[in-house]
Amino acid sequence: MFEQDYLMRLLLKFFKAIVRSTELKEESAQDAADLLEDAITTATEMDGTALLSLAPESIAQVLRVTDVDPNVVQFVARSIYLESVYLEDALRPELASLRRAQARAIATEYGFVLPPDPSDFESITEGLEEAALSGGFDKIEEDPFKGLLDDFPGF
Repeated sequence: MFEQDYLMRLLLKFFKAIVRSTELKEESAQDAADLLEDAITTATEMDGTALLSLAPESIAQVLRVTDVDPNVVQFVARSIYLESVYLEDALRPELASLRRAQARAIATEYGFVLPPDPSDFESITEGLEEAALSGGFDKIEEDPFKGLLDDFPGF
């Protein structure tokens, strides 16, 4: 139970950082990118600078080997993907390209799909708030009312 509460708080904090980064982007795209990198460092409990300096295939493997929670990994990948947009705006296209490749490699390794357009904030953040509030993607019920009335004939 304690572990689940910790994960929920961590994911909610991560989600808030993602939302805050979009607000910060209006002032400074580089600061928004830095905010996401700080959130990644906190969530993975790893040196974010070292982690994000890895080749795309390597970053995915390091996350797998270090046993970072798969829910956190999905937040990491989406954050890196969004960061690529901020880096483009900050005129750092090579680093932006690396971040997109890293995010895609993580998604491939963990078996989830990223939206085609990293600048589509709604697609990138789809399901993140629900995952944060429920303690993970695997805890989200597709239909929370499914089966609720099964015991009542006629409904």
